[in-house]
Amino acid sequence: MSVTPEPGLLGPHLSIFDHALRMHREDPDVPLFRDGEPYPDEGQHRGRKSRPREPEDRRRSGADVAAVLDTHFADGSAVPGDLAGAFHDIYVPIHPNEHIMAAACRVDAERVRATGRWLVQHATDRCATTVGLALLTTVWDEDDIELIKTIGLLSKGFGPLAARALERRSWCGGSDALLWLAERVTGWGRVYVVESLCTIGSTAARPWMLRRACDGDYLNRYFAGKVATEAHLQEAITAANPDSELVDHTGLLLTIMADSGGTGITLEHYPPASAVLEAHCEHVGRLEPSVERFVIAAQLAEHLHHPAAQRIAWPEGGRERVLSGYLSLLDRDDWCTVARAGLAAGDHRVTWLVEALAPSLRLRAFTLNDE
Repeated sequence: MSVTPEPGLLGPHLSIFDHALRMHREDPDVPLFRDGEPYPDEGQHRGRKSRPREPEDRRRSGADVAAVLDTHFADGSAVPGDLAGAFHDIYVPIHPNEHIMAAACRVDAERVRATGRWLVQHATDRCATTVGLALLTTVWDEDDIELIKTIGLLSKGFGPLAARALERRSWCGGSDALLWLAERVTGWGRVYVVESLCTIGSTAARPWMLRRACDGDYLNRYFAGKVATEAHLQEAITAANPDSELVDHTGLLLTIMADSGGTGITLEHYPPASAVLEAHCEHVGRLEPSVERFVIAAQLAEHLHHPAAQRIAWPEGGRERVLSGYLSLLDRDDWCTVARAGLAAGDHRVTWLVEALAPSLRLRAFTLNDE
């Protein structure tokens, strides 16, 4: 793993975009180390005593940016570089903003696009880069896709706008770019990108969404239910012979949805939950045991004991049948052997399971008196 240099070593004139591109080229198939932080302008932003704050009236958020843009665009001789330092001392929203969109709509689209492209590619301040990306969300030229997805790799700060900009270009390659970006972002960035994939309903993206959308992060709760719905999980998992990657990801989706109250769609609010649970239990039992499968089966069994599980639309006797199926798996000799080996190896997932769920489920794998 490469080590990110200290801010002072990055160079005061390195653009935010070039910083993202440089880090991406070091390891092009994985998310940027520490989401690309620190940025080259870190010294200008860290510890600022007068850091711009969002207006108390959130309806005014972005209005100051729009005012600067209006003044700039009103001058026919102004060039994009004039805006390079214009936003550093005002609050710049990182999400799509109606005031900025309105300012862009008051100007010729080609000038908006040229300004947005210049700021994204050349600005050395994150504030100006953000405004440039916001401008690119208001147009839809396919030639911008490479630029947008590259800056989107810095997903914590630029993910929301990059996802929206690519979403607007879904008809000309934006959906493929979102899929590319989804493989290379984590945390909140993954939330923004996967939610955009769900919004556009890309058929081509379904295989990835069904197998790789969730990476186990807590924030997956925001989109797990959307993935299950938009990717047609019920249809896929109830097929005769789903592949092991689909089965395992389905188990992960189900455990996330079981614990998504207040953040996303829960199992109780997912109409096909009973059919998907039953299919997952059946298919996972045909696979070789693993620590991950053992832990997921235990989590789902625990949830089926919970009163909330009774609110799922079960056929008669359905909950008891699926619960019994998971408990039978957890009781099998080969599954117990794998779980014990995981515990002996110090696997943190098994350690947590022993402390949190094993007593209530009375798991034989961890019972000292097991015959």
